[in-house]
Amino acid sequence: MFADLGAALASFGMPALAIVGFTIVVRLALHPLYRAAVRGEKAKAKLAPEIQKLQKKYGKDLVRMSEESQKVYKRNGVSMFAGMLPMLATVPFFMVIYQVVTTPNPLLEGTLFGVSLGTHFTSGFAWVFFVLFGLLAAVAYVTVRWQQAQMTSTPTPGFMTGLIKVLPFGTILVAAYLPLAAGLYLLTTTTWTIAERALLYRILS
Repeated sequence: MFADLGAALASFGMPALAIVGFTIVVRLALHPLYRAAVRGEKAKAKLAPEIQKLQKKYGKDLVRMSEESQKVYKRNGVSMFAGMLPMLATVPFFMVIYQVVTTPNPLLEGTLFGVSLGTHFTSGFAWVFFVLFGLLAAVAYVTVRWQQAQMTSTPTPGFMTGLIKVLPFGTILVAAYLPLAAGLYLLTTTTWTIAERALLYRILS
């Protein structure tokens, strides 16, 4: 199935652009789910002051803290998992894209600036990978700055603060391990993600 999908994309004549275009089409199809996720996240953010008061009141009593937090969310008609379930629903779609850009198929026979889309960074250290890593680093930096800005209105555990600063840069390591096609997909989808979330946070009430 993945080879057939890869062959279909390769038939467009420009495999690199086909990867970008296919990723964008999938992200557009998933937009309603991301919209629901952001609405849920913003609803939880509005309750952040109440949750912070509970944290101060019950301290290390995690059981009581959890019980009281559930009451707050239930009273306001907000799920504790708001923003998470829609995101989980998108996983199968991304697994398909991942398989297409990593499973041998005609799509990987295409090239990007003369470098095969099936090439791995460690197999030749092609210059295009360094450009890719630089762009991924730039997107990761913007993502970290945006996430840190959001933390000012939402209580965030200390360990999460550290993860937020590091995780976005993990795409560079992934791109160094997978074929160039996968790196192109990562660049497209991470750029879309931060742009989409920033826009939704701005326009949704």
